[in-house]
Amino acid sequence: MSPDSAPRNASASAQGSAATPAAPRLTPGRIARRAALAAPAIGFAMLVYSYLSLPDVRTLKTANPSTTAFMELRAREARAKGLTPRRVQRWVAYSRISPEVKRAVLVAEDAAFWQHEGIDFEQLQESLEADWTRGQLLRGGSTITQQLAKNLYLSPSKNPIRKLRELVIARRLEAELKKSRILELYLNTIEWGDGIYGIEAAARTYFHKSAAELDTSEAALLAGAIINPRVHNPARPTARLLRRQQLILRRMGAVTPPQESAQLER
Repeated sequence: MSPDSAPRNASASAQGSAATPAAPRLTPGRIARRAALAAPAIGFAMLVYSYLSLPDVRTLKTANPSTTAFMELRAREARAKGLTPRRVQRWVAYSRISPEVKRAVLVAEDAAFWQHEGIDFEQLQESLEADWTRGQLLRGGSTITQQLAKNLYLSPSKNPIRKLRELVIARRLEAELKKSRILELYLNTIEWGDGIYGIEAAARTYFHKSAAELDTSEAALLAGAIINPRVHNPARPTARLLRRQQLILRRMGAVTPPQESAQLER
């Protein structure tokens, strides 16, 4: 190779390097645009997955669940502490539950039960706005149907995917079951104290009578305790529980529970 060929080769190499375009820098703006483009596809994929993996609620028309996801969670918590899980539950038919209990629970947990089809969008919006203001997911806003969906099949976590599944299951429950059946399932499966599940077990534990025999005052106490059943004991009510009882009593006359044979028109 001649002495002056090296500079020419070096020059050619430099020109070749200069001809190769540099990779575009990932600026915050570009990252945001790419994320915005990918978000709908990711959201759709998550929606499809959530829908396909949902439980079949049609069996609940004629069969009572032997357990629930929430009961199993409480059992795992007990075993983790080295304790034997406690479960007191006695299923009772809807017709054998005091109408006062039904009214009280609707007032306390879902006054719009007759008006919605599983989701109270107005209450949900208020809940989301409150959570946004606080910067975290705190407020409830769930209907009885949503609570039933969560208790039967899901966890109590605040995960957005879990919440999405809850909403879809709630809609399925409303599409497949009568309002009276939804309320029957709810009243027989919710927690009413440590290891106490359902209205019959609660009535016998706290008042030593059946769910059919509960009076207005007792029903309001039980309904008021749902907000935190491990803290509020209807047999030894705190001042806060008594205030909730009085509030519920004042509103009970304006609520009509679903009849056993009634089917909500859609």
